[in-house]
Amino acid sequence: MRKPWAVVPVLGLLLLTGCGDPSSPAAAPPAPTREETGRPPATTQQRPAASPEATRPPRPSPTPRKGPRVLYLGDSLAMENQDVLGKQLRDGLGARYTSAPRSGTTLCDYLEGTGEDSLVPTEHKAATLVAEERPDYVVLQFWGNSWGYTPCMGGLTHEASPAAYFQRYAADAGRLSGQISAAARRAGTTPPRIVWVLQGPDPITPDRVREVNAVYAERARDTGELLADAGAAVSAPGARHTWTQYLPCTERERTTAGACTDRARDRTALHRDDDYLHFCLAPTTPRSRPCPVPSPGITRIARAITATVAEHRR
Repeated sequence: MRKPWAVVPVLGLLLLTGCGDPSSPAAAPPAPTREETGRPPATTQQRPAASPEATRPPRPSPTPRKGPRVLYLGDSLAMENQDVLGKQLRDGLGARYTSAPRSGTTLCDYLEGTGEDSLVPTEHKAATLVAEERPDYVVLQFWGNSWGYTPCMGGLTHEASPAAYFQRYAADAGRLSGQISAAARRAGTTPPRIVWVLQGPDPITPDRVREVNAVYAERARDTGELLADAGAAVSAPGARHTWTQYLPCTERERTTAGACTDRARDRTALHRDDDYLHFCLAPTTPRSRPCPVPSPGITRIARAITATVAEHRR
């Protein structure tokens, strides 16, 4: 499901200034003489010399900077985050935002050439969307799905063969990045900056998330792609890869209605009791959807991604 969002441009205020040159007053008639009036001649008041600032032409107003164009792709975590992230990017950066996440997917699903063996249709492949939307940033949020039902993985799972899985995952990350850049060049635009979203802790296979994040970090180190450490925003201080259902409320959450879910203990819920993976506090449904209720984990993740884009633009 693809959800384009219109971006509202930030309009600058144009200041129009018109002023004459006070150093060139209009000529006045000569003052009458004593002989003509019988009185002493009137004294003409001297005008002060114009300052250099007054004679300079008005400075043009700076051209307002357009908001970035952002494309957001990913799996079920991105599916539930997409509306909150879109609002953060639009409100904070004036972004033009498009999201096209698909639940259950992994990197190879967004690759060209994986049509029938993919959970993503051809019209929503990363390269196709980049050519259409011409984004400045492509945000990729993938937890590293390795289920047997992810067709493009050809049955390769982390559970069966961790080393082979991560080798394939790293190769797919490189292929996806390459296809995104190539699509932009074919469309006549500058390749977008890719933002890899680092994942939060996994209570079942914590080392798997470490390795997935290491793949993203290696790409950022070797290629200049960006990292948004959203996982740190949903981890306890000093325990980056230790899963927790609750975290202490932040000052912002304490002053936002409903954001500090357990005020008596000054803590907020990241996950439901029956779902350790997703951050939406509404029950999961057979048909995936953007999260319909305020959820602190999703808000924290969206803020971390938005902050990464904002920092890069500065």
